[in-house]
Amino acid sequence: MDRRAVWAIVLMMAIALAPALLLKQGRQALGRAKGDSTVATPAVPAPAEQAQPAAPAVPVTDTTRTVAGDTVLVTSPLYTYGISTRGARLVLATLNRYPSMAAATRRRPVELIRPGTGLLGATLVRGSDSLKLADLTFSPSASKLDVNGPIQLRLTGSRGDVSVELTYQFSPDNYRIGVSGRVSGVGPNGGLLLLEVGPGLANTEADTNENHRALAIVTKQGDAERTDFASLKPGEPKTLSGPFEWVAVKSKYFVTALLAFDSAGGGISGVTAAAPATAPKHPTAADVRVSVPVGPSGAFGFSLYAGPMEYDQLRHIGHDFDDVNPYGWPGFRTLIRFFTVPIRWLLVFMHQQLGLAYGIALVIFGVLVRLLLWPLNQKAMRSSMQMQAIQPYMKELQDRYKDDPTKLQTEMMRLYKEHGVNPFGGCWPMLLPMPILLALFFVFQNTIELRGASFLWLPDLSRPDPLYIIPLLMGLTMYGVSKVGQVGMEQTPQMRSMLYIMPIMMTVLFINFASGLNLYYAVQNLTSIPQQWMLAKERLKRQPPPAPPPAKGSKTKAKSEK
Repeated sequence: MDRRAVWAIVLMMAIALAPALLLKQGRQALGRAKGDSTVATPAVPAPAEQAQPAAPAVPVTDTTRTVAGDTVLVTSPLYTYGISTRGARLVLATLNRYPSMAAATRRRPVELIRPGTGLLGATLVRGSDSLKLADLTFSPSASKLDVNGPIQLRLTGSRGDVSVELTYQFSPDNYRIGVSGRVSGVGPNGGLLLLEVGPGLANTEADTNENHRALAIVTKQGDAERTDFASLKPGEPKTLSGPFEWVAVKSKYFVTALLAFDSAGGGISGVTAAAPATAPKHPTAADVRVSVPVGPSGAFGFSLYAGPMEYDQLRHIGHDFDDVNPYGWPGFRTLIRFFTVPIRWLLVFMHQQLGLAYGIALVIFGVLVRLLLWPLNQKAMRSSMQMQAIQPYMKELQDRYKDDPTKLQTEMMRLYKEHGVNPFGGCWPMLLPMPILLALFFVFQNTIELRGASFLWLPDLSRPDPLYIIPLLMGLTMYGVSKVGQVGMEQTPQMRSMLYIMPIMMTVLFINFASGLNLYYAVQNLTSIPQQWMLAKERLKRQPPPAPPPAKGSKTKAKSEK
């Protein structure tokens, strides 16, 4: 690689990084959990882009939710869960390290459960009889729990000939709650436990519509299958037949899920989801119930996950639980995940382990990608120059064999071979970065670690730039790349049109995309300019020198000789 080009890239990188290193960055909301750590630690200030000190775990009284006196609070550095003694339901799930972006609860800890609802409200079905356990009053083994290590909460309740024993088990370093229990009087044929896991998660994001579009039920039988809330028909219940290893209700960044793959009871037998009859055409709420078999002994068990969709946490659980937050569209997911998972890991690693702001990590990543692709781009662009050099010969062949397509194709292949030209080689500069760009689109759509990450004037790299500066900058840099790349080329009307049309089209397309994606694309454009400039100089050297002007008096001399 030309040494001058390396210095040009280093200089541009320094210009891009200097402001972020010298200026104090935006706000620090609440500390974030670091993946699947083995020890729960207090929240610490995030480096670079969030310089204010992290707030401690916020007490539950600071949330917008009023907690009933019969609620057992279970607190750890990661969460505050509330178990109601009425029905032994989970009625509070506050994530202490994630701030809400919603207008009504902004900067307060995320609360997953909608007001007036709960999870795990149970109904026991025995033959033709049913008993609503959610109406029972339970006696807890403690009125409050501080989770510093594995700890249990036991609840007992009874009505008539039925008694219920429940045990919730909590850990300080993850969001998984173990649930086990026993119901008396089930009978020799066993029964069925219907568990409430709806009506959907509370809104936690500034863009309410985007969060509502992400509301979905995800089930795992063979592959993970998603049923969007918006696809449910109001007043028409939908039944999903199991058995399922897990069933989840998700929003854009958070999830509550019933996990039954390690249960001896046969997993989850089915799911029903019913949007209210008065719901709009695209519902944002649904009564979701999961059925769990109960054996003759009355014993049952499963796990509940109520927390963020941190990839490391989901991956650690296993059984493809990370598919609850898929990177890519169905049928396309396997291919794109080859890029998304390493890119997500690298950005999070540079932020958490190297202490770099996510914006700086994106700039470095963009430069690294351009350097890695430099040799292939160089080869492809030279192939494009070779194609330009043989254009006169190609035109001659097209004119000569315009009535014989077979002969024309044969002669063109011979021409390519004689001049060592690969007709498809010039496509590489456009095609090579595309999978990475597309993977980054999904990384910014799905990665909770990037949620709320600020950089310079950008308040959130996962959301559009409110000032539209970065997409305009991306368009300008794209124009610059095209302008430099056309130096030394024969200018056609099509090329002149594309010089302006493509940057405008891409700016309009990207204007509402994540600002981090625009930042990456702008860096890619800037770091490709030195290579375009070098090849433009090479293209100019290959061009034949212009014909010298005729000598003065040459016409007169020619006439006299004649």
